[in-house]
This record gives sequence, structure tokens and C-alpha cells, in this order.
Amino acid sequence: MIPYSVKRLLSGVALLAVLSVITFFALRLGTQGVAQQIAGQSAGPEAVALIEGRLGLDRPLAEQFLAWATAALTGDLGRSWFTGQLVTEAVLSRLAVTVSLTVGSVALTGVFGVLLGALAATRRGWPDRLVQILSVLGQAVPGFVIAVGLVLLFAVRLDWFPATGYTDPSESVGGWLRSLALPVTALALGSVGGVAQQVRGSMLDVLRRDHVRTLRSRGLPRNRVVYRYVLRNAAGPALSVLGLQFVIILGAAVVVEQVFSVPGLGPVALTSTSQGDVPLVMGIVIVTGAIVVLVNLVVDLLQAFLNPKVRLS
Repeated sequence: MIPYSVKRLLSGVALLAVLSVITFFALRLGTQGVAQQIAGQSAGPEAVALIEGRLGLDRPLAEQFLAWATAALTGDLGRSWFTGQLVTEAVLSRLAVTVSLTVGSVALTGVFGVLLGALAATRRGWPDRLVQILSVLGQAVPGFVIAVGLVLLFAVRLDWFPATGYTDPSESVGGWLRSLALPVTALALGSVGGVAQQVRGSMLDVLRRDHVRTLRSRGLPRNRVVYRYVLRNAAGPALSVLGLQFVIILGAAVVVEQVFSVPGLGPVALTSTSQGDVPLVMGIVIVTGAIVVLVNLVVDLLQAFLNPKVRLS
């Protein structure tokens, strides 16, 4: 297990390195006039040149990247070009909000996805039809449409939850849960159908295998066979889909946070990208990329635990 874990970890680090190179050069090639934006449109060439020299924008791109990468390896992600705030501080101050949204949505997706998938595979009927409908809607309906619909129904019409805003858990746990309810639900609704569909397909495949029929012929209770043997054998593909949904939900949180005015990484990412604030965008990319790598590593380790053959891949 240790060699397998090290191999997966090294591949994740390599992925982060490639991601940082591509992101940096794409940003810098697309933000040629950033010094003019910082200085102001009325600033003269001398003021612009002064800012370029202070930020190191007058050096070759390769040299700029090496300077950023060297500092980043020591934990220094620099400062925002527009606000002067430390990138680490700007990202970490909002990371908890985005992570709480994402983790809550993935947990909700996992619970209801597995439950509906298991019901669809074993009972068929209406659970099966519901899974099909949710799967189609999750792929066809954009996340912001679901978010707006939830606001109109549960916030405006029924007044059960706040339409916008965020309450810190240190202020009120109940308020925090209420402020997360609609964003988490909006993110989960788009993903639960895909997970349920995968669980359903995997369980149907396992239910047709000879060893399952043998267990049932020996008189073992149906629920024991389904939840102890079938579901465990079908958990591998479901974990893979759930790991993929984590990445999708993390990306979708950018839009949903805008709709619900949640102070997560989404608004900062959109603003810094439109401004060409390279240090801040790079900090967001590296931190979120590291989270994705960590989640994929956990999924791979769980896959190896459930299926020892995976360790040989």
C-alpha cells in the first residue's frame, strides 16, 4: 500500500507542477496591460514603467515564473498586485467557506446518490425512474438555474432560508447551517443523479454475478446480501464518480457563490481573473489544485482498500 500511495502522491505533485506552468504563462500572455490598470488609465509611461519594474514585469516570462515558483516552494505566494494583501491570507480567509460548501454538497450527493442508486437497483419501479430523471436534469439544467429556482421557492415564496449572505459558525451554528442550506442543495442536485446512476449500474452488474446468486440460494437475508456484499463490490465505481463530482462541485461553487453572495473563493477568483491579478489567481489555482490532488489520493487509497487488484495498476 505504501509504494502505491507514494506513486499516486508523486503523480499529484507532477500534475500541480504542470498546472502551475500552464496557468502562469496563460495568465501572463493574456494580461499585457496590467501595469497600466494598476497605475490608472491617466498614468504616464514613467509611472507604468516604475510599476512594471517593481512587480518584475519587465523581465522575461521564464524568469518571472522561476522567481514565483522559487518563492512558492518556500510557502510565499506573494501579494495581490491590486490590493497588496498577502495571497496566502486572501485565499485562506475564504477557503473555509468554499470547502464547507463543497464538502457539504459532496456528502449530500454521496448519501442520497447511494441510497437512490441502491433502491433503483433492488426495487426498480419509481426509484429507478427518479434516478433517470435526476440524471438527465443534472446534465441538462445549469447550476445557476437550479440556484435561482431554489431562491425563488424557499427564500422568496416560503421564507424558510435566507436568499443571500453567509453566517460564520462562530456567530451562530444554526444561522451557518441555514445560510449553507440553499447553496449546498443547489450544488448537490446537479450531481446526485450521476452518482445514483453509477451506483445503480454497478449494483445491477454485481447482482447478476454467480457468487451473489449462491449467497441468496443459501438463504441469507436479502438486505444482508445487498448491503454487505453487493454494495461493497459496487462501491469502487461509485467512489470514482464521487471523486469526479467533488471536482465538478468545486468548480460549480464559483457560480453558486455569486448567486447567493457567499464570500468564498468564487467572487475572488472571478475578480482577480478579470483584473489579471496573476499572484492571486495562481494562489487560488495552487490551493484548489492541491485540494483536488488530496481528494483523488484519498479516493485512490479507498479504491485500493476495497479492491487489492488496484494496487497493481
